[in-house]
Amino acid sequence: METTSWSKFKLCADYNTDMRSLYLAWTTPAELEKWFLRKADFYTVPQRLRGNNEYILKEDTYSWYWHGYDNAVSQKGTILEANGQDLLRFTFTGGSIVNVKFSTRNGLTIVELEQTNIPEESDPEKNLLVQCQTGWTFYLANLKSVIEGGKDLRNKRVDLPSCFK
Repeated sequence: METTSWSKFKLCADYNTDMRSLYLAWTTPAELEKWFLRKADFYTVPQRLRGNNEYILKEDTYSWYWHGYDNAVSQKGTILEANGQDLLRFTFTGGSIVNVKFSTRNGLTIVELEQTNIPEESDPEKNLLVQCQTGWTFYLANLKSVIEGGKDLRNKRVDLPSCFK
């Protein structure tokens, strides 16, 4: 009998674009800000701020900021792998690790996102697996909309409170 693990999940999405464009969307600050973040700061090992169109690299650290939140709310982490082609891996909330793999099938580019090492939480309102899986599902859909020429689905209006706050 297989038991359910609350320490990891995997999501897959397909995109009608080339793999290079999709990898770029995940690995430069300017592109990340088009579909995912309000502000994406990446720092090299000597703590130099990367330029907006500069590729991130293994061992970079980051500070991420979302729409709807001020700069006091941020996510900090480290890039564990960025191979320049088809793999990105980074630390994330609660000490978890996110692996993003890119491949092509039947004329589409596939993103496989797996978040592992999610700490278990007894309080359902603090369940990181549910919160992260819900968040990544939305952002993968927003990436599809943005990269395929659609609208940015994020609420950028600070005068409209988010129902998730």
